[in-house]
Amino acid sequence: MDTVPGILGADGRSDAETGGVGHAHPGARALVGRAPRLREDREAQLDAMLAPGATRPIGAGDRARPEAPDRYRLCFERDLDRVKHSRPWRRLAGKCQVFIAPEDDHLRTRLTHAVEVAQVATGIARAVDLCLPLTEAIALAHDCGHGPAGHASEEAFSPYLPDTGYDHAVYGAEVTLAPLNLCRETLDGVRNHSWRRPPPMTPEGEVVAWADRIAYVCHDFDDAVRAGILVPDELPAEVRSVVGTRPSHQVETFVLAVLDAIDRTGHVGMTEPAASALLAFRDFNFEQIYLRPAARRQAERVVRLLRGLVERFADAPRLLAEGGGPNVESSSPEATALAVRYVSGMTDRYALGLGVELLGWRPEDLPRGV
Repeated sequence: MDTVPGILGADGRSDAETGGVGHAHPGARALVGRAPRLREDREAQLDAMLAPGATRPIGAGDRARPEAPDRYRLCFERDLDRVKHSRPWRRLAGKCQVFIAPEDDHLRTRLTHAVEVAQVATGIARAVDLCLPLTEAIALAHDCGHGPAGHASEEAFSPYLPDTGYDHAVYGAEVTLAPLNLCRETLDGVRNHSWRRPPPMTPEGEVVAWADRIAYVCHDFDDAVRAGILVPDELPAEVRSVVGTRPSHQVETFVLAVLDAIDRTGHVGMTEPAASALLAFRDFNFEQIYLRPAARRQAERVVRLLRGLVERFADAPRLLAEGGGPNVESSSPEATALAVRYVSGMTDRYALGLGVELLGWRPEDLPRGV
């Protein structure tokens, strides 16, 4: 409770005694002992502390729409705050990592995956004095462009974007996150975190690209074991001999190999034999998890469902909860773009529910999680 002049504060002391400041707990004496540091002072301190190749936060940052700098926060800290408070990031809690709308609450979602990527990436960045808020902002935002029901959404949406196709990394940076007006370095890290894209412009972005692969390879396997699809000993011997079968040991081994590469070369990479083990691990996951016959059958249902929703909303843009209306012509390129944007933002359960409500799907025909 805030204090009011002449009235006792929350801790029972008068306004004169507290200096007009309220306290959360009676008798609190949480000493700080120094004034808040202004952003300019923090930037100067970081400039001296960060590694030579680390990205320096400067002023308000390089943004598509210029802004005044914050008094206390670094430009990348503002990005991080905006990501955490955004709807696209919150909706990741309802988007699957591998298994569609799983009944098991312990299987990972896009949100928990993003948090794990951030943990891995900041662990690496902290050890080598890279810019932590930039690293974390890229990591938390990197999958905001993903549609519902996994990577099959990219196949579903691509025909409606004939010039570019639908790449979740590019779409996330250029469409989904555009309203947040994030810094150029943050958006570049999101756009280029995928290994099929050009390398990111910052070492922080490159660290996130490695952290993403480390996290999804190890944790997707862990989820497949929990779901009963695999057992730990099925992991190939060439992988087990290097990283073992425990997820925590696997992640640690890969992280240490990245730090070893930086120590040896000064550049972000991964030393052998871990780099080859990571590649073999990923290949195994594709064969045994992502592309197994049951997964492909579910992916085909996902594609049909999402395309059906896009076409339904493009034909009737007035149904769009965001951005539609009588001024958007039915089945026009604008209506189609709005439909893709709307459907791509849906959570798994919302998309599945609309499949029944709007498209007439039988519940038993919907894509299933495992």
